[in-house]
Amino acid sequence: MIDFKNKKILIFGLGRLGGGISSTKWFYQNGAKLRITDLKTKKELQDSIEKLKNIKAKYILGKHRKEDFDWADIIVVNPAISYKNEFVKYAKEKGKEVVNDCYLFFKYAQGEIIALTGTRGKTTTTTWIYELLKAIHGYTRIFTRINADIDADKREYRRQETRIDIDGFKEIIIGGNQPDKSLLKIIKRGRKNSLFVLELSSFQLEFYEKNLKAPKIAIITNIYNDHLNRYESFEEYALTKAKIFQNQTENDYLILNYDNEWTKFLLNLKPKSKVYFVSFKNLPKNLKGIFLKNNYLFIRDQKLEKLFNIKKFRKIYGDHNVYNLMFALLAIYLYLKNINLVKKLKSKIYSLSLPPFREQIIYQSKNLIVINDSAATSPEATISAIVRFSKLTKNLILISGGTDKNLNFNGLAKIIKQKIKKENLILFNGSATKKLINELEKINYKILEENIFENLKDCLEKALKIKKQKSIILFSPGAASFEKFKNEFDRGKKFNKIVKSLLKI
Repeated sequence: MIDFKNKKILIFGLGRLGGGISSTKWFYQNGAKLRITDLKTKKELQDSIEKLKNIKAKYILGKHRKEDFDWADIIVVNPAISYKNEFVKYAKEKGKEVVNDCYLFFKYAQGEIIALTGTRGKTTTTTWIYELLKAIHGYTRIFTRINADIDADKREYRRQETRIDIDGFKEIIIGGNQPDKSLLKIIKRGRKNSLFVLELSSFQLEFYEKNLKAPKIAIITNIYNDHLNRYESFEEYALTKAKIFQNQTENDYLILNYDNEWTKFLLNLKPKSKVYFVSFKNLPKNLKGIFLKNNYLFIRDQKLEKLFNIKKFRKIYGDHNVYNLMFALLAIYLYLKNINLVKKLKSKIYSLSLPPFREQIIYQSKNLIVINDSAATSPEATISAIVRFSKLTKNLILISGGTDKNLNFNGLAKIIKQKIKKENLILFNGSATKKLINELEKINYKILEENIFENLKDCLEKALKIKKQKSIILFSPGAASFEKFKNEFDRGKKFNKIVKSLLKI
C-alpha cells in the first residue's frame, strides 16, 4: 500500500466528470488529509460531492484561495486545469509538489505499460490492443491445455508460442483518459506481472515529468489541429504529446505515423527508443514497422513478413480504422516479438468493438441509418466520417457544429461542399459553427438559415423530415461540446435518447 498518512493533499478542481473524484478516493484510501477546491458552487458539484459522501474532506467551493495552496504538501491538478494556471505557477514558486493523475500513475504503478496518445484514434486503438491481447492470451491458454500430452520437442515449441501464459499470468488492464477506467481507479490492480494499456490525453501528459517510469511501448497515432484554445501554438501541443516518449531508453519502443506531417518534428526531438512506423505506403527499406500494400498488411523488422488481406476490414471499418488496426497489431508484435501469433489474429479483427460515439450505428432499417459520431471533436474526425459514409449513399445528411477550440475549419468546409448537398447540411449552433459557416461562405456554399438550430432535437427532427430512400443521418460535430454539454460523451448519450424518442425504438 502507498502511504500518504498525514500528508496534506489539495485536490485542485473536483469537477463533474470523475477526475477529481478518483484522485480524492485514491488519496483518502492511502491515508491523506484532504482539502478540495473548485470554482464551481456546491449546487453545481452536487453529483460529485454525493459520490464522496463517506470521505472526510474540507471543501472550499466557488473560489480558490492561496492559503489552501500554502497549507498543502501536494497539489493534485484536475485535467481540465492547465499547467499554466496562475495557481499552479504559484504552488510551484512555493516549492510545492504539483501533480496530476498521469504523474501519480507513472510514479507508483506496478507492471509494464503500453501508452498511446494522439489527436485521433486513441480510444479505438487502445481498445483494440486490449481486445487482441486478451484474445491471444485466451487462445494460448487453451492451446497449452489441449496439447499437454505432446512430445518433448513440440512442447518446447508451444512454450515459445505461449510465453505470456507460461512466464506467469499477466493481467491485461485497460484505462487512462476514460471516465469509467481512470488512471487512479485502475492503478491498484497493477502487479509486477501486469500489463497496462493506456490512453493518455495531452492534458494528462502536461505533468508527466522526467525520471518517471516510461512506457515499454509508446504510440503517437497522429497530430492534427486540436486544443488550440489551451495551447499557444501547434508546436506547444505537439511537444506536450511528445512527452510520452521522453523517458524511454534504447530498450523501449516508439511507434509513429509515417504519413503524418508532424512525425518529422517528433523525430527531430531525437527519441532514445527504437522507432517503428505505421504507413499506408510501402515503407522505405531502412525503416521498420507495418505498412499496407495491395490491401495486404506487412511487418518489417529483422525481415519482411506478410500478415493478411484486409480488403473486407477496410470496407467495413473505413481507412481511419485501418490505421488504428495497424497501430494495434504492431504494438502487439513488438510486445510479444512473435509474428505467428500476430498472423493468427486475422480471425479476430472482424469482432473488434468500436468505442461508443465513434461512427457508431445506433439505428438501422431498410431505408435509414443513423450514426452517432459525437466523439468527433475536431474537423479532421468529421472529414473522415463524411468520406466513409458518402461512399455508401447519395443521401448523406450531416448534423454538425459545436464549441470552438481555436481550430481551422477550412478543410471541413471543402469536404462538405464536395460531399453534402446544401439542403442536407444541418447545423447545431455554437462558436465553432459560426467559424464553419464563415469558411463555407468563402467557397460559395449556400447556408440554409432554416437548417441552423439551437438544440439537437430540432436538428434530428429536420433530418428525419428531409430523409429520402436509403439515407444516412450522420451526427458528427467536428467540434467540442462544453457550451451546451458536460463533454462529448454526455452529448452522445443525449443524442441517442433523442433518436430513441423520435424513432420510437
